[in-house]
Amino acid sequence: MSDWPDDQGNGRAYGRGSGNTQPEGARVMRHVQRGGRPGGPGQQQGGVPQQPTYDDGYGQPYGDARDDMFEPRSPRQDGYDSGYNTGQVYGAPNGNGQGHGGGQGGDDGYGTRAPRPAPNWRRRLKIGSITLVVVLLAVSIGTYFWADSKLKREVDLSKVIERPEGGAGTNYLIVGSDSREGMSDQDKKDLHTGSAAGKRTDSMMILHVADDGGNTMISLPRDSNVTIPSFKGAESGKLYPNQGRQTKLNAAYAEDGPELLVRTVEYNTGLKIDHYAEIGFGGFAKIVDAVGGVEMDIPKGFKDEKSGADFEAGKQTLDGQQALAFVRTRYALPGSDLDRTKNQQKFLAALANQAATPGTVMNPFKLYPTMGAGLDTLIVDKDMGLFDVASMFWAMKGVTGGDGKSMNMPLAGSTGGNLLWDKAKVKQMVNQLNNDEKVTVSGG
Repeated sequence: MSDWPDDQGNGRAYGRGSGNTQPEGARVMRHVQRGGRPGGPGQQQGGVPQQPTYDDGYGQPYGDARDDMFEPRSPRQDGYDSGYNTGQVYGAPNGNGQGHGGGQGGDDGYGTRAPRPAPNWRRRLKIGSITLVVVLLAVSIGTYFWADSKLKREVDLSKVIERPEGGAGTNYLIVGSDSREGMSDQDKKDLHTGSAAGKRTDSMMILHVADDGGNTMISLPRDSNVTIPSFKGAESGKLYPNQGRQTKLNAAYAEDGPELLVRTVEYNTGLKIDHYAEIGFGGFAKIVDAVGGVEMDIPKGFKDEKSGADFEAGKQTLDGQQALAFVRTRYALPGSDLDRTKNQQKFLAALANQAATPGTVMNPFKLYPTMGAGLDTLIVDKDMGLFDVASMFWAMKGVTGGDGKSMNMPLAGSTGGNLLWDKAKVKQMVNQLNNDEKVTVSGG
């Protein structure tokens, strides 16, 4: 019934088409060892015995197991496709063995992904550092031009006549005015400034920034008795001769503005003023609010209806409104204007330290409002740049913080309610400032 040959040796047929009713037993396949030593006769190189070749009936012979398992089978001549794989490795297009990625760093052809190269941290650090420097540089340049554009260069010191010779260091005349510019009626009410027209000086200080350290801040009482010298009108250009008029220092500002104030200070002291800076009530209060308030330790409480001050003794944080009342109060203080200048210096020290803390400088949400509040109402001379403003601020911070000397103008008594300067001590003080020497003169 079958054309298949019987099993040799036992006469029993088996396999496909066999007529034997007994099931076919397990066929034992000879173990094929690859890569071994050359065997005896009948074995191929590597210890693999020569296998017989059979015909599958379709024109495709079964050859060596290696041929069938690892080598592509030849296509049938009659066009028949058995559907079996022809040796292509799955995951490697076109059988190129490059794996899923088909490129470098991908599959190695056997399903194993090759390790990626180690990151170049030196290159990454270099790129990151360059990027950081560029960003910081761009921010710094942008901030500089933004801040510089806010400076109000309105004071022309070239209009000041008969000026004294300059000395070492740089001298700033810093003025706190009672200007109400930009303030609403409600602001004036809240800050107890009143609605008086014009501007007057509420505080005046000379800040000497030495070339080699030893900065000095001298407060000028507004009630100081001074001589109004000859001057040229800032607006009219008209020359006014010296009439020997004696008046309060703040009257010079009220009469012809910053230029006459500078001329009067220089005439009565002999010290050349290099730069002028002025800030009004509103700007001062905004700076304090921008830094989040300033902590003060008030040794004795006081109350003043005119300035709106109402303080108890002890440590407390002052907001802009309270700070302005604190530095303006004089009628409730025993020493009147002299005590007020001391309070002003004390408060400026606390404000400068607060404004220069990392919490303000490193926080753009505090830094820019603080700078904006100060620069919006800061009036300076035409030759004053942003670096001059920064130098003034850091010197003021240093002096009020104890790095330098802070004092009142030397006094020799009073006349008609006005304070008289001690001319001999003033001259000695000016000589020491011009030579960048430590000031040994005591103030009033």
